[in-house]
Amino acid sequence: MSRIDAGVPVSQPPRSRPTFPVTLDRAPAPAAPTPLRAKLPAVPPPPLSATPAMASEAVRQRMVRRLAAQGIADERVLQAMGAVARHAFVDGALAAQAYEDTSLPIGLGQTISKPSVVARMVELLLAAPALADQPQARLGRVLEVGTGCGYQAAVLSHVAREVYSIERLRGLHEKARSNLRPLRLATVHLLLGDGMQGYPAGAPYAGIIAAAGGADLPAAWLDQLAPGGRIVAPVQSGNAGQALVIIDKTNRGVERRFLEAVNFVPLKSGIA
Repeated sequence: MSRIDAGVPVSQPPRSRPTFPVTLDRAPAPAAPTPLRAKLPAVPPPPLSATPAMASEAVRQRMVRRLAAQGIADERVLQAMGAVARHAFVDGALAAQAYEDTSLPIGLGQTISKPSVVARMVELLLAAPALADQPQARLGRVLEVGTGCGYQAAVLSHVAREVYSIERLRGLHEKARSNLRPLRLATVHLLLGDGMQGYPAGAPYAGIIAAAGGADLPAAWLDQLAPGGRIVAPVQSGNAGQALVIIDKTNRGVERRFLEAVNFVPLKSGIA
């Protein structure tokens, strides 16, 4: 059964785990002659690959090949991106754009991240020092800050043993629950709460990933990160906008590295 928890506040842990033959009485009258017309070729039925499900699968695999060409090399990430139907997480009017490398609105002023950004951040999470000698291993427990529509949580479920995903906007929390319910992901737990506080009941985490950026990372995230774990998140980088940062918790302390510029929604506290 699904472990998508309905509106669990962060102060409480999620609950344990569808030819009719016609008989004529007499022969019909002969039909009137018809004028000669050019014989048109019969229109063949659409191939199986043209059905919506198969078409979306083909488009999704093209997206995966594009991600690989852009530098995503971790096979775990590519398989996860190919397994999750992104079009199921956006409004129907936007479904045709679901596999383009673009962010799309999901309501309440929020967006679903580009596929390339999701793949990049998940790949970075899997490159944590604790997994350096285990190229095929899954992450342990992961905290996602900013559930949004639930897409990234679904991707994470393919590379982590357990996912806690927290969202501060009630409308998006409910949308994610609706989107994820048909997938019956027993290892994904959706939480309504203040992501800046993390979720101590699920700690320690092998990885923390955030879909919103602030001036710095909340201290609560570092406290809840397990030794050998990694945080991947956007942070404000002076006046130059946001940059992606990775933080590793090692025996030598906390190591921080800034990467490329990114553009995420602001990290905010509270529940709305």
